Amino acid sequence: MKNLLFLLALMAALGSRAQSKSKRPEFMLVIHGGAGTILKKNMTPDMEKAYQQALEQALQTGYTLLREGRSALDAVEATVRVLEDNPLFNAGKGAVFTHEGRNELDAAIMDGSNLKAGAVASVTTVRNPISAARAVMEKTEHVMLIGPGAERFAQQQGLELVDPTYFYTDRSWRALLRARAADSVKTLEQQRGGSPKQEALLRQPGNRDDKYGTVGAVALDKSGNLAAATSTGGMTNKKFGRVGDAPIIGAGTFASNATCAVSCTGWGEYFIRLSVARSVSDLMEYKGWNVSKAAAELILKKVPQLGGDGGLIALDRNGNFTMVFNTEGMYRGYVGPDGKAVVRIYKEQ
Repeated sequence: MKNLLFLLALMAALGSRAQSKSKRPEFMLVIHGGAGTILKKNMTPDMEKAYQQALEQALQTGYTLLREGRSALDAVEATVRVLEDNPLFNAGKGAVFTHEGRNELDAAIMDGSNLKAGAVASVTTVRNPISAARAVMEKTEHVMLIGPGAERFAQQQGLELVDPTYFYTDRSWRALLRARAADSVKTLEQQRGGSPKQEALLRQPGNRDDKYGTVGAVALDKSGNLAAATSTGGMTNKKFGRVGDAPIIGAGTFASNATCAVSCTGWGEYFIRLSVARSVSDLMEYKGWNVSKAAAELILKKVPQLGGDGGLIALDRNGNFTMVFNTEGMYRGYVGPDGKAVVRIYKEQ
């Protein structure tokens, strides 16, 4: 047991960056661009630079708004929009494909000052789903709209709609072809009576990373308010109208000024079953844990125990934050009042 506790503590130290100060920073912004088997040996210098620049651009966007005194809600929306527009990430322009060859997008946003939230799921023509999610929060009495109804609402609100082909990228299409091939192998093995070979195939890092990814942001503004936003294309090869944790308040997205703001990334089914984002807040509220300990409990213990993986970013009301994950890497970064954007990709950073 002592060895296990030591290992968890070590993993938390490697996977997160927590900041503790006696005085709350004027504002803070933390982001992620998805967790998975992200290894430096598999990254070309040009690709690594592209990811670093993309994350820095997103941080700079949110930082500028927070510095000007804009709300945490404005900052997380604008930051996530930048990531949605970048084809490197599984959200917006870079969204992965469903089994039918469609891009179905999910997003959620939450205001920690009043616990208001909005979300959209399975939209196919909204360029920036995070803005549609905010419109749901502010312009309706609902929390989530899905599919064609969400798209009609977005159009009524004057949000930019695009032809579904806008979301196409060669990278995501190739990922779908790989996933379909893996499904074909699975079917063949089942017809032959079943084999552990398929499970091993699907557990290979490349196939796992084809399945999911997310972008998100959490922010603390000058007024002391928190906000969280998450956007995703979901899982490659997803079927039957599948929706993951990102647009589900309390699972992949949560914010409360009483505790923290959280945005998750990973295998959504497990995050839904554990209500990961809200559970981090509950551990802080009811057990008095700090944000790093609470996040580590979910990501380094509870999620892996069920067989899931992924990570999250969380920011508390005092400006303390963590970026914890149980995979080989997570695109992540933060920026505070000094304007120095810090970006990380690999576990060892």
